[in-house]
Amino acid sequence: MRLKDKVILVTGSYTGIGRAIARRCVNEGAKVVLNGLREELGQELLQELGTDNAVHLTIDITEEHAPEKLIEKAIDSFGKLDAVVNNAAIVASSNIDTTTVPYLERMLAVNTVAPFAIIQTALPELKKTKGCVVNIGSINSWSGEPNLLAYSISKGALMTMSRNLGDSLMRDHGVRVNQINPGWVLTENEKINQRKQGKVEDWYEKLPNVFAPAKRIFYPEEIAEGAVYLLSDACGPVSGQVLELEQFPMIGRNPPKEWEGSHL
Repeated sequence: MRLKDKVILVTGSYTGIGRAIARRCVNEGAKVVLNGLREELGQELLQELGTDNAVHLTIDITEEHAPEKLIEKAIDSFGKLDAVVNNAAIVASSNIDTTTVPYLERMLAVNTVAPFAIIQTALPELKKTKGCVVNIGSINSWSGEPNLLAYSISKGALMTMSRNLGDSLMRDHGVRVNQINPGWVLTENEKINQRKQGKVEDWYEKLPNVFAPAKRIFYPEEIAEGAVYLLSDACGPVSGQVLELEQFPMIGRNPPKEWEGSHL
């Protein structure tokens, strides 16, 4: 029970990685505040986890006063707040031609500004518990694919924020901040997104080695295991760090055979 009696807010926890993290937190003894956009999914997960272990608040994290409402939900329900997992995000394609300024501003609002606002609002409570923050980023934080331009910009900004706050908040308040950068994860939404782009039903079973040397991509539960480590006392004073959960090195990768003869 690595998270026994901890109270953890997990945004975007009705589906995908966030749902896996919420489930794992409860299995490890924590109480969780669930958040998402589809009320029926929140109710479904709440019933699964049990009302003794979880509460939920269906709200867009960019709404005015959303951070305050989420923190208040934790305090009113469980009396304290030990950790925040900023997982809620927009994942959408765009490139230099299709990224309008309003589109980029919306991406930044959800993926970067709202997590900042939640951390800022939660800080007085996290200072009391010597708590922590785990931001869920992406390997696209480092530069990203051409067709994930706006998304990559937002996750790169989130990573800089994680490193900056991981230093200053630990030093000044004893609050740890870290980030997980997952690689390609097989969530239900990703299955839908890929099918919308013309992929076959079982596209994830036929991935080229360049993308999946392990012959598969990640499961949400595997990302959740990394989050539990960073949320737990077992990681000690680790702060300002980025945990890359990928199956190949992002920098200095050995060229795959598919690249042989290429001049790239």
